[in-house]
Amino acid sequence: MGEVRPFCQSRTVIHVNTHRFRVGCGSEEAVDTSIMKGFGFEVIKQEGKTGARAGVIHTAHGKVATPVFIPVGTRGTVKAMSPEELKGMGIEIVLSNTYHLYLRPGEQIIREGGGLHKFMHWDKALLTDSGGYQIFSLANLCRVEEKGVTFQSPLDGGESHFLSPEKVIEIERNLGADIIMPLDDCTTYPCSHEEARKSLELTTRWAERSKKEFGESSSQALFGIIQGSVYPDLRKESAKELIGLDFSGYALGGLSLGEPKNLTREILDSTLPHLPRNKPRYLMGMGTPEDLFEGVIRGIDMFDCALPTRNARNGCLFTSRGKIVIKNARYTRDFSPLDPECDCYTCRNYSRAYLRHLFNAEEILALRLNTLHNLHFFTRFLQRMREAILAGKDLSSLNPRNIDK
Repeated sequence: MGEVRPFCQSRTVIHVNTHRFRVGCGSEEAVDTSIMKGFGFEVIKQEGKTGARAGVIHTAHGKVATPVFIPVGTRGTVKAMSPEELKGMGIEIVLSNTYHLYLRPGEQIIREGGGLHKFMHWDKALLTDSGGYQIFSLANLCRVEEKGVTFQSPLDGGESHFLSPEKVIEIERNLGADIIMPLDDCTTYPCSHEEARKSLELTTRWAERSKKEFGESSSQALFGIIQGSVYPDLRKESAKELIGLDFSGYALGGLSLGEPKNLTREILDSTLPHLPRNKPRYLMGMGTPEDLFEGVIRGIDMFDCALPTRNARNGCLFTSRGKIVIKNARYTRDFSPLDPECDCYTCRNYSRAYLRHLFNAEEILALRLNTLHNLHFFTRFLQRMREAILAGKDLSSLNPRNIDK
């Protein structure tokens, strides 16, 4: 939708075929009709010195302020958290995984249960990943062909399954998420230029089939996934081809697979300028605070990663003063809050000493309190970046690298 322009209060909305126009200020202004269908995106403000931008994603289940961190709820739940606790932190969107939900409990059961929103008791926005990465991470159990992917279930290693691009879209229709991702082919790192090219070409052909199968939707949005490993020319080619298919948003996949961080940033720098300004940009599977900062200043709107929840369960906590490994003996008699600058439930009520005791005693409450804090920290970090962009403030003060550890 681009920049938001003011228009006079007295106006009429006119529908012309599939378009609509605001009239009443002396001219007609084209409006993104996707918002009428339940999905849309607005860039509200872009920071002057960098590519950082603040926006809003519109979905049938509410608005999502960007830049945004999306907690990973792989199997229809963010581990250790209730939906009410997530909403209490200000979280507006959650990610679930099509591959895992297809295997258990099955998309038909979820459909019979009223769709994924109702099934998991979540009334805000939902995004479902196709599960392509999960499938290809089990290389010894899968076979990739033009028609799709055949794989053995990791649950028992016996039953064989087949997923085509069309089948994945069908499953995601049944799940009913607001934003859905097509099946893509993921390469390993490192891989040759030729291997990366073949992978992105297959991803593009699958994207075409997915778009055709998707058709038109009154409530869902389909994003394209840019591949090409760490080769800038291939990333540019992938972006160009997917833009030609006119997806509702564009994701960068196939990163955070072991490549050096400076190489990841180079790929962002060389790819993002080729993406349309009026569509959301999604960096898949990356989520350290440093990743978030570097992504935002380059123009990324959406992030997801299992890091904060996984690290929380392993006793690694993110704070305004750096990471804390709570099991360490140095916290035995530390009765200060986990993070003095954090206002989450955990930091308001519990000391480092108590959190250490819970974790070392293997109490379930430790996992819950740790997860709550890490998710709050990540959510609040991007909220502060958004606030700084809107206020026109210098973003460098929020760079995690500047933390005095």
